[in-house]
Order: sequence, then structure tokens, then C-alpha cells
Amino acid sequence: MPAQRLRSALRAHSGSLPLRVLRDPDRWFILGTLIATIPAFYLEMLTGERSLLAAAAYVLAALAMVLRIALRRVLMATRMRRWLVWTLIAGLLLAAVLPPSSTSSFALTLRLLTALLTLLHMMWLLQHLLARDSLPSLLGAAVLVLLLCGAGFWWIEPRTPTLADGLWLAFTTAATVGYGDVVPSTPASKVFAVFVVLLGFGILSLVTASIAAMWVESSEWRMEHDILRDLHAEIGQLRAELRATHDELQSLRRRLDQPP
Repeated sequence: MPAQRLRSALRAHSGSLPLRVLRDPDRWFILGTLIATIPAFYLEMLTGERSLLAAAAYVLAALAMVLRIALRRVLMATRMRRWLVWTLIAGLLLAAVLPPSSTSSFALTLRLLTALLTLLHMMWLLQHLLARDSLPSLLGAAVLVLLLCGAGFWWIEPRTPTLADGLWLAFTTAATVGYGDVVPSTPASKVFAVFVVLLGFGILSLVTASIAAMWVESSEWRMEHDILRDLHAEIGQLRAELRATHDELQSLRRRLDQPP
């Protein structure tokens, strides 16, 4: 049936997108280097000193993006995306050479803007895996984000001495519940909470939208099934009526052909 072929084509198309992403190792390498800049940002805020490890993470992320563009000529078609990519590269390089964020307001502001651009670029790299109709991928991403954010709070927030406390603070922050039993108390954890809200709330919204879309699609499929069933029944009835009419015409023709 045409409807079944259309549904099969849509499933095959949606299933091929994550496979294409998984077969792109450069994408995952850049994603890993960008994720490494997150602890690098908070490492300098917590220690208040220059960190060669943090600088190396920023430089590695910038070089990975430049090499991907240079070797594979992967650059966004729109001018806005090109501007954002090169701005992120410049921000990563500046973040590697500027003084610690705790001693310079300019360095803190630039690193915050760079972190925001990093988050946007990470979401762009994962946009195919975070499609609305890929519920397993969304659930996996939500669990991974919760674990990473919980580990981050466990590391930088003194009021979360255990990983369970960090996970609880990450969940209440991402869900914008705000019970108030555990709250961020240091500048580093407050800045981290901002990004947890932006990332976690977006992931949770996608999961909710995917579940709602699944219920809607199930209702539409049942309606389509009922319509096709009624259509088949009507077509069968028309065939029976045509066959009866044809038999009557044949009988009438035989009677007319008989000699008087």
C-alpha cells in the first residue's frame, strides 16, 4: 500500500541519520575536545591560577575545528554559521592565553561567551541524534547529560559531598524545580547552573515533545488503519456489486441471443 511504503521510507530515512553521524569520527573527536573545555573553564575558576592543562584543552579544541575545516572543507553554508564557527575558534585561542577568570573580568566574560558558543556548536554537532522522532537517542542523551551535570556539581559545589547530591542538584536545576534544599553557593557552581538549565531544560523538552509526538502518531496510525479498513470494505462491496451486474448482463445477453 502507498501509506505503508511511505511509512517504511520515513523510518529508513530517520534511521539513516544517526548512522551517518556515528560513521563520522571527526565529528565525535571535535565533540570530545569541546567537552574537555568545560572542566578547563572551571579548573581555572576553582584554582585561581593559570593551568597548562586548561590551556591545552582550549588549543586542542580550536585546532581540531581548524583541521576539520581545512582537511575536509566542512564549513556551514550560511554566513551566520561561518561567523559563529570562526568566532568560536578565536574565542578558544584567546581563552588559552588570557589570565585566570578569577583575576580578570574581561577573561571571565570572554570565556563565558566562548562556553556559550561551545554549547551551541555541540548542539549543532548532535542535531541529528537529537531529532524529535529518535526517542531512544534522546533518552540516552538525557541520562548522559544528567550524569555529567551531576558529576560537575559534585566537583565544584561544596554543598554536594556525594555524587547522589550532585545528581539531585543537577536534576532540580535542569527541570527548573528549585526546591531549595541544595543550591549553588560558589560563583563557579552558579555559572555552571546557568549552563545546566540551558542544556538540561532543552533536552527534557525534546524528550517530552518526542513522547507526545509518539502518542499523536499512534493515534494517527489507528485512524489511518480504520480508514483503510473501511475503504477496503467499500471496494470489496463495489466489486461484488459489479460482479452481480456483470452476471445479470451475461444472463440477459444469453436470453436475447436465444431464437424465438
